[in-house]
Amino acid sequence: QVQLVESGGGLVQAGGSLRLSCAASGRTFSGYTMGWFRQAPGKEREFVAAIRWFITYYPDSVKGRFTISRDNAKNTVHLHMNSLKPEDTAIYYCAAKADGYNYRLPSQYDYWGQGTQVTVSS
Repeated sequence: QVQLVESGGGLVQAGGSLRLSCAASGRTFSGYTMGWFRQAPGKEREFVAAIRWFITYYPDSVKGRFTISRDNAKNTVHLHMNSLKPEDTAIYYCAAKADGYNYRLPSQYDYWGQGTQVTVSS
């Protein structure tokens, strides 16, 4: 069992930055693929970033603006978000899966955090 707790959300103006953190506990962290997803009202959960070992993956919508990183010693994964846009407004979720396949699909993840709200004002 893996427990995930996100933090760092909040309200920021367009063009600003935020850093989200996800603290993991319960199992060996370093071997897991860690992902970040987001869900805006009325929309499906959307892939934002993933990291497997130290290889990172991003969709085009955030590439160059968001950076995912992990600290295996602290069982923590971060999402650094720069140049934020109003369309980045959503609840952001941290997720974990044991393998490296299908990392873009939320249905493939085994563990989820409770989410943290990010609001970007124009």
